[in-house]
Amino acid sequence: MTYFVCRCFFTNNIFLKKYNLHVSYHDIQQLERDYLQVLRKRGCDTEEKLQEVRDEIEREVDRRKRLGDDSLKRKEIISTKYRPLHPDIYCLKDEYLSPEFLDLVRYCKSNDTADYNEVFGRINVCKADRVYTFPFFTSEFCHLFVDEMEHFEANDCPKGRPNTMNKYGVLLNEIGFDENFLTPLRENYLTPLTSVLFPDWGGGNLDSHKAFVVKYKLGEDTDLNYHYDNAEVTLNVSMGKDFTGGELYFGDMFDPRSASKQNARFTENSHVPTIALLHRGRHRHGAWPITSGERYNLIIWMRSSEVRNACCPMCYNEPDLISTKGFGDGFTKKGNIVEVCTV
Repeated sequence: MTYFVCRCFFTNNIFLKKYNLHVSYHDIQQLERDYLQVLRKRGCDTEEKLQEVRDEIEREVDRRKRLGDDSLKRKEIISTKYRPLHPDIYCLKDEYLSPEFLDLVRYCKSNDTADYNEVFGRINVCKADRVYTFPFFTSEFCHLFVDEMEHFEANDCPKGRPNTMNKYGVLLNEIGFDENFLTPLRENYLTPLTSVLFPDWGGGNLDSHKAFVVKYKLGEDTDLNYHYDNAEVTLNVSMGKDFTGGELYFGDMFDPRSASKQNARFTENSHVPTIALLHRGRHRHGAWPITSGERYNLIIWMRSSEVRNACCPMCYNEPDLISTKGFGDGFTKKGNIVEVCTV
């Protein structure tokens, strides 16, 4: 299967952390016309600062254009130079998953018409709409996984960071977790559950993913700004270590007709190690700052080509496809297409 990105990937949703602002960029004139006033209000009040913003955006656009090739180069270097500390964890085993989650998956698989209420009885339903939590990994696996991430971070191999919002973390496909861990996890364990919980969001046909680890630590990244994910369904697992603060908060669903309006009524959810949180990608959310310690989270953006082939979740238009390496952003040129722009 060949996957693609939408052309809007190179123009939309560029995050300026210093000014807490997502922008679209086509040229300098458009940038200033659309964002100069808000940038000035947020402290970008000199020509020098504005030039720094222009330079930052153009570097990010260039990074995105080189993303596929650069990722392959890093992956090749890592495969030859990096020696895993815990090589066994790169292949998924049932013993890494919590007994409660395994029982839940077995139930969903054993019944072609798994009862929605029965599934509800096996998970925690959060106050935020259609946000669910449940035990996912064992504490032993979480410890080994964080140990591996720290070992890789200390290595001198090149590292691709998750996105412009997370400067500290690891792209898991680049270090070898995709084929024998993440893909079977998505196909054999998560899809049986998401097909019950999110049938209207492609939950029964999650055919690609982007997976990464984010790290929060005082003096580095400490929080996550309000945003939505480039995914149909997101899995977020707290892996450790010891930390305080960092509560997740959820607002409203992203709607391009009111994208500039930020819902101030947030619902908070504490997130502790070994616990997974499952939600729709377009459900806007963030994380409050940690106040001590270090925090590692495993994020899997799961995508359905059936859904996004009809409407790009980032620009809300029919996708203008550009070929890429790997899973890209989960778009394909084949398969059934469903109408979801009005979901």
